[in-house]
Amino acid sequence: MAILCWALIIISFVVSFVGLVYPIIPSVLFVALGFVIYGLFYDFSSYSWLFWVIQGLLVVALFLADYIANIIGVKKFGGTKAGVWGSTVGLLVGPFVIPGFGIILGPFIGAIVGELIVHRTTISNAIKIGVGSVIGFFSGAISKGFIQLLMIAYFLYAVLK
Repeated sequence: MAILCWALIIISFVVSFVGLVYPIIPSVLFVALGFVIYGLFYDFSSYSWLFWVIQGLLVVALFLADYIANIIGVKKFGGTKAGVWGSTVGLLVGPFVIPGFGIILGPFIGAIVGELIVHRTTISNAIKIGVGSVIGFFSGAISKGFIQLLMIAYFLYAVLK
């Protein structure tokens, strides 16, 4: 039974990292699912109030990292809210429309289209903003991956000590 429990927890954590490159997968929910699986198979008493406070703060950090990285990436390259929204839509739609390359091309094209339609910016400026959106996406994914590793490491510390 222990093998099944830990297999499910590991699968849950692996899926959470897949969510870093496929944003349609809610990474934080799969990390939390790992915590719940452990609690259901064993018990929830391994989780102190401090555990939940720290994990809650890390969840907030996950959302902030994603949001801030995208905004900084677009705005640093001259984009506006239209570029941020276009990038976000492209990030969600891209992997389904262009399998394999949609994760990169989606936010790039989305930011370009958003800036061209709303602000009628030049194509060269829109492309620059599109590059910024891709850089923002990757820096956000790296930040979120690090935060998820912290969440998982603290979970392992709490249950294996």
